[in-house]
Amino acid sequence: LGWAGVEFGKDVPETQFVGYDHTAIDDAKVVALVVENEQAEELMPGVEGIVVLDRTPFYAEMGGQVADHGVLTAPNGGEFRVTDVQKNKGGKYMHYGKMTGGVLKLGDTVSAAIDVPRRQAIMRAHSATHLLDKALRVVLGDHVQQAGSLVEPDRLRFDFTHFSAMTGEELLEVARIVNHEILAGDGVNTEVMDLEAARARGAQALFGEKYGESVRVVTMGGFSSELCGGTHVDNTAKVGPFRIE
Repeated sequence: LGWAGVEFGKDVPETQFVGYDHTAIDDAKVVALVVENEQAEELMPGVEGIVVLDRTPFYAEMGGQVADHGVLTAPNGGEFRVTDVQKNKGGKYMHYGKMTGGVLKLGDTVSAAIDVPRRQAIMRAHSATHLLDKALRVVLGDHVQQAGSLVEPDRLRFDFTHFSAMTGEELLEVARIVNHEILAGDGVNTEVMDLEAARARGAQALFGEKYGESVRVVTMGGFSSELCGGTHVDNTAKVGPFRIE
């Protein structure tokens, strides 16, 4: 079932995510359209709906990171503005949005382009989240575990387990450590490896999370190493000033 309550047939493939390496592609095929919870053959101007592509640069909301926004453009000039992306259990990326002009048809090959400044802001916030996670364990202890997060373009929220409220001094020290690591300008590297190799390397994982045999590890210098499927800056210096409110 899709997020819209629509069941797709086996002829609708899983979506290939290419957004780690591309912010825009010009060869995405429309493999399904949904209007008012019903599959459709086309989207007309002004209509809200869902577009499923065979490949996409759009990051679907996952792991606390919000979805990319952007635009899909058809050869005939049809334009679909994407305002949300969700991934269903069948691996299909559901691009939610509205036709702002022209027509989009099933089978069209479209250009798919994300809002790059917005993605860059989200990347800064997500990388800051990893630095914050490690800084909290440095200041409070290794018992600290992530319990949830929200990564948006203009802010981040980080939920964690601890046995008491943090003091003002602890908050200041955590912020100091995060800003120190940002100013260090450490490279941010990503690798895909098997789960046991990641654990042997000491990569931090979410408690209770189910992982496959292969995982993506995001490492920030010698400071932070976590299992993560999100998007990140390539150097901690690009995070910019950090403060806790």
